[in-house]
Amino acid sequence: QVQLVESGGGLVQAGGSLRLSCANSGRTFSTYLVGWFRQAPGKEREFVAQINWSGSSTYYEASVKGRFTISRDNAKNTVYLQMNSLKPEDTAVYYCAVRRRSIRGESYSRSVDYDYWGQGTQVTVSS
Repeated sequence: QVQLVESGGGLVQAGGSLRLSCANSGRTFSTYLVGWFRQAPGKEREFVAQINWSGSSTYYEASVKGRFTISRDNAKNTVYLQMNSLKPEDTAVYYCAVRRRSIRGESYSRSVDYDYWGQGTQVTVSS
C-alpha cells in the first residue's frame, strides 16, 4: 500500500524558496515514478515535475524549469520538490503522486497517469 503525505508548504514572499516533501508511510515506493502536480483555485490540476525510480531522470513543466528541482531519497522513502525564485502564480495546492509502472524516458504529465495521490499541501506566494 502506498500512502503519501506532503509537507513543507506555507506562505512565502515572491523570490523566496520552499522545499516540499512527499513521504510514503506505506510500503516502499523506491521502484515507482513520482510526480508533483499543483492546482490553483478555479484551475485544473497541472503537472509540475516527475522523477524516475532511481532519480536519474527528471522532467519539468516549462514554467518551473530552472526554478524547481525534484529529487528523491529512497532510503528515506521521500521525494522532494525544491522551489526557488517563487512567483505569485506558483500559488496552489501541491500534490505528489505515484505511478507504479513506467517506461524509461517517457513523461507522464496527466493526472490519470498516476495511481496514488497525497492530500496536498498549500503553497502561497505573496507579491
